[in-house]
Amino acid sequence: MKKVNWEKIIVTFLRCAIGWHLLYEGVSKLMAGNWSAAEYLSNAQGPFAVFYHWLASAEGIMAVIDPLNMYGLTLIGLGLFVGLWASYAAVAAIVLLAFYYFAYPPFGGSLMGSGEGNLYIVNKIFIEALVLVTLLFVKEKGYGLYALNLFSAKKPAGQTDQDNSSLFNSRREALKNLTTLPALGIIGWGAFRDYQTFGIDAMSGATIQIGAADISELKGELPKGKIGEHEISRLVLGGNLIGGWAHSRDLIYVASLFRAYNTEAKVFETLMLAEKAGIDSINIGFPSNPLLQKYKKITGSKIKVISQVAPDKETGDCFVNIDKAIDYGVDIIQIQGNCCDWMVRDNKIDVIGKVMDKIRSQGYVAGLAAHTIDSLIACEEQGIIPDYYMKTMHHDQYWSAHPKENRVAFEVDGKNSPDHNKYHNNMFCLFPERSIEFVERAKVPVMGYKVLAAGAINPKDGFNWAFKHGADFICVGMFDFQIVNDVNITLDVLNKLKKRKRQWYG
Repeated sequence: MKKVNWEKIIVTFLRCAIGWHLLYEGVSKLMAGNWSAAEYLSNAQGPFAVFYHWLASAEGIMAVIDPLNMYGLTLIGLGLFVGLWASYAAVAAIVLLAFYYFAYPPFGGSLMGSGEGNLYIVNKIFIEALVLVTLLFVKEKGYGLYALNLFSAKKPAGQTDQDNSSLFNSRREALKNLTTLPALGIIGWGAFRDYQTFGIDAMSGATIQIGAADISELKGELPKGKIGEHEISRLVLGGNLIGGWAHSRDLIYVASLFRAYNTEAKVFETLMLAEKAGIDSINIGFPSNPLLQKYKKITGSKIKVISQVAPDKETGDCFVNIDKAIDYGVDIIQIQGNCCDWMVRDNKIDVIGKVMDKIRSQGYVAGLAAHTIDSLIACEEQGIIPDYYMKTMHHDQYWSAHPKENRVAFEVDGKNSPDHNKYHNNMFCLFPERSIEFVERAKVPVMGYKVLAAGAINPKDGFNWAFKHGADFICVGMFDFQIVNDVNITLDVLNKLKKRKRQWYG
């Protein structure tokens, strides 16, 4: 009985496994129809990011890179799987994998790895390249078409005339070297059946289509205004979605869903996309400061960070978080909205004034936010005027808004009522008419937020309402796939804006 050649079998399996992965990725990209590596390259991280960004920025270069990726992966994968010119295919695969590896290396500050995640130094790409390098240096090449010598009279390396003769005289050996063909047919047919049923595999490198606009579809450049000496875009990125804070009415899973989607890698990708789209500022809750500091340090980003501050939860110190925010390198400091509401509600307006004085004494612009308009009115009456206001600004013409007669000042961020006709994390600008009246007489810039009532109002409607009624800036929470669309909506709204009474401040 002939001894089983396990070395040959193992080499064949390793070669075919990597070959199938590359072939699948290549075919998926080809079948997607509009796949491009531009976004992948333009978001590259690590020591060689500048090189990858340069590649992505040149249309002529991308016109070459995209076909090379698609057809290269397909042909290399096919060569490895069937064992045709496998050594050349392995070398080409190693080079291609090296380009992928160093685009998002799991070292040197790179944060956005593959979907499988990154460990330090070692990831899936590293392992595949290492296996291919090993296969290049082992004598055994496994079963494959190369052994049949179909395309060349030249003998495979290390093969004698006697070996060659015995190979062709052995029908059994010939059939073994052909086994990769039916294996490829079976696996390929299964993948094709899945494609017919489900379309392009979302887990492949083919770009998933979710209704997002590409950066190339931007309609123009966002206009800017000034808060203090800071020039910022009229559309500001909100921090709730990336921080995992969800105002989702009674949908208890949404906050967890936000956090699951917005991993650190996805947050960084979102921030980079926002900056490319012209959004140059972000307004964040205080706990998000370490994340933004890390992002700016690693990427060299110049995005302006507006940090909300409130008294320390453990000590109640009203000033410690101001110093911490400054240490994080923020650009603008703002008293948090619910903090302002609670201090006014609890007759601690003097504390708001002291906090604002502390911010200004450090040379920073001081903002004042609120949900309830009564808070800002009370501060105004006490002569507490910030460098800019941040006010929830949305109308109440949406289904989940509770009746006007049941609205109570300071109930936002309070206890949720089980009564459908009362507050349940569903409304943030309780008295829109009073808010409009206040904003239109304000003599400092106003940033409107919650302009979509946490997703209850269509962006075209919400953006228009806020700008029309006096907002100089709007702060909007956005997922990455919403950014370009929201920028375009902002441009359309501002270009067609009518009946705005208040002059533009900032």
